[in-house]
Amino acid sequence: MKALKFILAGIVFGIVMAKSEAISWFRIQEMFRFQSFHMYGIIGTAVVLGALGVALIKKFKLKDIGGNPIVFNDKSKQWPRYIIGGTIFGTGWALTGACPGPMFVNFGYGYLVFIVVIAAAALGTYTYGYILKRLPH
Repeated sequence: MKALKFILAGIVFGIVMAKSEAISWFRIQEMFRFQSFHMYGIIGTAVVLGALGVALIKKFKLKDIGGNPIVFNDKSKQWPRYIIGGTIFGTGWALTGACPGPMFVNFGYGYLVFIVVIAAAALGTYTYGYILKRLPH
């Protein structure tokens, strides 16, 4: 029964992504070409809501589904890692027209070619996990 609420949340997420046109390749390309504010508005809203959510989690000391406290760890101060990672992420986003959330929504929407994008993202994630211990800290 616990899984049902996650399935419902995923369905709502997919509907919101589709109705807001955040899964549209054309909207993504408009954003990367600085031709439209649409996607920046969606991303800005997500950042504000995310920051508000984190603040509420910290303020009320909320727990995860397992009853464990939610802890936010400070990030590394080695900014080149973020520049390189962001560049790789942004390149993949620009080439495929989708970041991780919309990949699955597009696949669920019937764009079956996105299984290739999902497989490539999974392979990239696996590769990163494999080489992580060899990267400078």
